[in-house]
Amino acid sequence: MPYSQRVDSLVQVFDQVFEMKIDDILNSGRRSISFEFFPPKTDDGVESLFTTIDQLKTYQPSYVSVTYGAGGSTRDRTVELVTRIKQETGLEAMSHLTCVAQTKEDVHNVLLRLDEAGIENVLGLRGDPPRGEEKFVPADGGFRYSSELITYIRENFDFGVGGACFPEGHLDSDDLETDIAYLKRKVEAGADFLITQLFFDNGDFHEFMDRAGHAGIRVPILAGILPIISTPQIRRFVAL
Repeated sequence: MPYSQRVDSLVQVFDQVFEMKIDDILNSGRRSISFEFFPPKTDDGVESLFTTIDQLKTYQPSYVSVTYGAGGSTRDRTVELVTRIKQETGLEAMSHLTCVAQTKEDVHNVLLRLDEAGIENVLGLRGDPPRGEEKFVPADGGFRYSSELITYIRENFDFGVGGACFPEGHLDSDDLETDIAYLKRKVEAGADFLITQLFFDNGDFHEFMDRAGHAGIRVPILAGILPIISTPQIRRFVAL
């Protein structure tokens, strides 16, 4: 192996051992890529996922993440998967966490499980309404906004925390200016970095980055990309 490749490999190992917080990785100045996984519904699906992860490791992702189902549909599996990825693959793994159908105590217990498993990064999200519901309604004793969730994580744990952002504006925002104002509140609450919702027009992303910069948002912002596998799939995601 050429000397330069050996050095790159050593750097990669060093990063995996010492750079556990995703914002440290992003602020290192190196180009990064990550992958987001949806928890499979079956045990066979889980094993297939780990076969895929072994293949994706060759791209040396900066981190990977696992989404979080509404209404308890995949919560336990999310914690199990992100723990197994972290412990068995050597990849930095981030768990998504939403406010949907959860009290503050529920959220706290999930965060405790992640902390005890050695997970160091969480993506704090409000979350989409459960299937069949048009509007998000917080659980009794739960969080109303992702900024509240992020504040709670910051005050009670030592996770690296990410947040979501929306180049075309969140569906519940009255206008783009209001959307940026809420985003800044999220960053001030403690979000270390942001990941965008999917978008199809790069112009929307560039305009969003200008708005964020003018608002004084200085944390790293990652473009969320969804490969188009089929027309029905992309229509379903856009409808959500």
